Amino acid sequence: MKLLVVNDDGISAPGIAALEAAVERFGRPVVVAPELHLSGCGHQTTTSRPLAVRRAAEHRHAVDGTPADCTRIGLLHLAPDVTWVVSGINDGSNLGVDIYMSGTVAAVREAALLGRPAVAFSQYRLRDQAIDWPLAGRMVSSVMERLLREPLPPGAYWNVNLPAVEPGSTLPEMAFCPPDLNALPVSFERQDEVFHYRADYHARHRGQGTDVDVCFSGRIAISRISLRTDW
Repeated sequence: MKLLVVNDDGISAPGIAALEAAVERFGRPVVVAPELHLSGCGHQTTTSRPLAVRRAAEHRHAVDGTPADCTRIGLLHLAPDVTWVVSGINDGSNLGVDIYMSGTVAAVREAALLGRPAVAFSQYRLRDQAIDWPLAGRMVSSVMERLLREPLPPGAYWNVNLPAVEPGSTLPEMAFCPPDLNALPVSFERQDEVFHYRADYHARHRGQGTDVDVCFSGRIAISRISLRTDW
C-alpha cells in the first residue's frame, strides 16, 4: 500500500514527521505538504497563479500552496497510485464545526472528492501543554489499524481527534461518534477601531456522545464525515 501524507502546519512541522513515521508500517508514505504554516486556511485552492513544488527529500515534496492544493498535486501528479490519503498530525484539535475551517480536514475532504479514502488526525491539547509526538504517533498507528478494517462509503472520510493525555500514558480508548455541530463560543474585545478574538475554545459546547465530549473526556474521537447531503 502507498499513502499520501499531507498537513496544514507545513512540511517542517513535528506533527507530519510523527504521522509519516506512524503510517510506515502500513505502506510507503509520500509527503506532499505546504511549504509554510497554513493552519485554519479551510478548503482554499490556488488557481490564479502557478504552484512551485520543491523536492525536500526522497518522497517528500513542499508545495507553495494550500493543503487542498497538496492533495490535488499529490493525487494527480506526484503520487497518483496512492491507496490512502492521511493528513496531520495537526497541532490542536479539529472537532465539531472546526472541520469547516481546518486545512488539515480540507486536505482529506479533497481526497474524498477525488475518490480516495482518507483520514485526518489532530491532537487536542490543553493551554500551554506540550504534545508527546511519539505517543500521538502510537495513537495514530492504532487508529489506522482499526480504520483499515472499517467500511468507508464513496464520498466519505474520517476525522480523528486524539485526546490530551499525560506523556507516557497507555493508549486511550477509541470511540466512533458524530461531530458536535454547535457554534463555537465566539467573542471579541473591541479596542478603538480593531477587534481582538477572545473566545475560549475549551469552553465550547460538548453534546453528550459527540466528538467534543469524547475527546475532552480523554478518548480518541473518530467521526465519519460524508460529502452527501439529504436534499
